[in-house]
Amino acid sequence: MLPAHVRIAASILPRRKFSYVRRLLAILLPALLLLTACGGSSAEPEPTSKSAGETAKFDSLKLTDNGDKKAPGVEFDKPLEVADPTIKVVTEGSGDPVKANQIANISILALNGTDGSTLEDTFPSEPEPLELNEELKTGSEVIYNAFVGAKVGSSLALAVPGQPGAAAPSPSDGASPAPSAPGQPTQLLIIKILSASDVAPALEKPEGETVTPPAGLPTVTEKDGIPEISVEGVAAPTALVSQDLIKGTGATVKETDTLTVNYVGVTLSGGTKFDSSFDRGEPATFPLTGVIKGWTQGLAGKTVGSRVLLVIPKDLAYGDAGQGEAKGDLVFVVDILGAK
Repeated sequence: MLPAHVRIAASILPRRKFSYVRRLLAILLPALLLLTACGGSSAEPEPTSKSAGETAKFDSLKLTDNGDKKAPGVEFDKPLEVADPTIKVVTEGSGDPVKANQIANISILALNGTDGSTLEDTFPSEPEPLELNEELKTGSEVIYNAFVGAKVGSSLALAVPGQPGAAAPSPSDGASPAPSAPGQPTQLLIIKILSASDVAPALEKPEGETVTPPAGLPTVTEKDGIPEISVEGVAAPTALVSQDLIKGTGATVKETDTLTVNYVGVTLSGGTKFDSSFDRGEPATFPLTGVIKGWTQGLAGKTVGSRVLLVIPKDLAYGDAGQGEAKGDLVFVVDILGAK
């Protein structure tokens, strides 16, 4: 059976975008697995950050710190080229060491290793969370080992090998040759650890104060702990409705958070159920930036422990075309069990 977040992405909650961290790990995964396999034993204790790869290539690297909201100045000998993913702490912070199973909140500056031009800069934005869990250790042990033991305030350099250009296909008779796809240079990433925090365990069910919703909304009842939704007599929404049914007492959800939720979704027209994590028997986990707009806008600002009724106009869901059975205006009940 596919993991819950994979099934979610393939069904009713398509991701609009990935964080830079997730895109980076997806690109690096094959090379990192190979590099890990060629490394030493992973059974050694991890009290300090571990470097990996061709770290001598960082000897010319110099950083000028500009605080936490502005990318550092970076100087290095160009072009920078590596054959293997390479990572090292280049500036040590003064905070506590990051521990296994914590969340490291990071900002990233990505540079072209050939000319030093900026490819991406997340420093002005909210920090991105990187959870140092067993999943990361299994899939990207080099990244995991570099972060665990690094001190808060540290800057790490990560060099991602370039990719050769793709050969152009042979032209058909009489056709002009197609241009080959250009190669990708080595990327240099400067990653600053801004803070680290423990992961709060997800709740098993919503916890908080029951809220009586106003009249005119879908009716929600519960059977064996699972919410059931009745849409009889409910008018089409003119705007997004995000109504607490249970007001949780946990942390406030930010748009940049990754949520753990249970949910059920039905169409407003007819009340057809098209998806339910309850039916699958396990909560779903996903970044709030990677779902339909009605979820992103309707859940940001809510609190962990809440049960939320969402009535979502089609333009904040899947439009006129819909997706599978999820067509038109949609109704969800979402239990927010965790946020990180």
